[in-house]
Amino acid sequence: MNKLTKIGVSALAGSLAMASANAEVAFSVSTGLALSSTGDERTAARPYQFDSVVFTTSGETEGGVTVSAKMELDNDNPATNAGMDDRSVSFGTDSLGTVTFHGHGGSSVMGQWDDMTPNAYEEVWDTTTGADYRIDGRSGNNIFTYDSPSFNGVMFKMAHQAADNAASTLADKDLSAYTDFGIMISPEMVEGLTIGYAEGELDDTTSTSIDNETLFVKYAIGGFTLGYQSSEAEGSAASKNDESDGWGVSYAVNENFTIAYGERDHDDDTSSAGEQNDSGISASYTMGGMTIAGHMNESDNVNGSTDSTMDKESYELALTFAF
Repeated sequence: MNKLTKIGVSALAGSLAMASANAEVAFSVSTGLALSSTGDERTAARPYQFDSVVFTTSGETEGGVTVSAKMELDNDNPATNAGMDDRSVSFGTDSLGTVTFHGHGGSSVMGQWDDMTPNAYEEVWDTTTGADYRIDGRSGNNIFTYDSPSFNGVMFKMAHQAADNAASTLADKDLSAYTDFGIMISPEMVEGLTIGYAEGELDDTTSTSIDNETLFVKYAIGGFTLGYQSSEAEGSAASKNDESDGWGVSYAVNENFTIAYGERDHDDDTSSAGEQNDSGISASYTMGGMTIAGHMNESDNVNGSTDSTMDKESYELALTFAF
């Protein structure tokens, strides 16, 4: 979405053993405003502004290793005035793949693939108060990720994060170091088909663990993209078991305008009677550096509660300018 403004410079990067390399510095700027209603009857619809400036620099060592760094300054959270956001450094080659260290804003493979169904703006649970429940491993700060090159349409991914000091019975925290793996296949003989699978294990206590896994299938033909995904967290008791199934379809009316619809059923505790049901429609239109996008989402039985107050409808409409 961002249109990059690039400035080519020559830099002496001795600290990265790039003494004779040329480094390229790029930055992208986006700003915009949105009107959002969270579906919470106690909170009125409200406008907010979001801004982002992303700086990226990259170069190649004399040994042929590409090194890059990225830093983002933004304030896309209307509840804070935080400045520094995502930042990372990576190195790798075309033949061996790329290792990235995410100082902030990193995601495990399960987190990167928490919802691979197509949409035109955001996920079907997004914006709705209390509906953001996902089976997504661990994410956050100081995460290593590895992305392999594609071998005849097959690529491998891995993520690792050191131990989390805080014990939790939730399906997204654990006591020990966390590692997950993923494989994605785009077979050359079936154009438009993508299949992905990822898994990881969380140690929720010193003697029990929770196995997370997800499987998704996407198929693109003409302007249509269809997707289905099933995820599961299986622990030592039913209260630690989560299940999620979702599907979505998007249609690119033309190169600028896309519409989409999706549904998801999420059971955050299979021992409870309630199941959260999400659905939503979204659309986006891009013209030059301007994008108008939005969604209308509906979530019934938020967090598995059958109370009538936990049936919510939310919406968001955003106008973004990218430079």
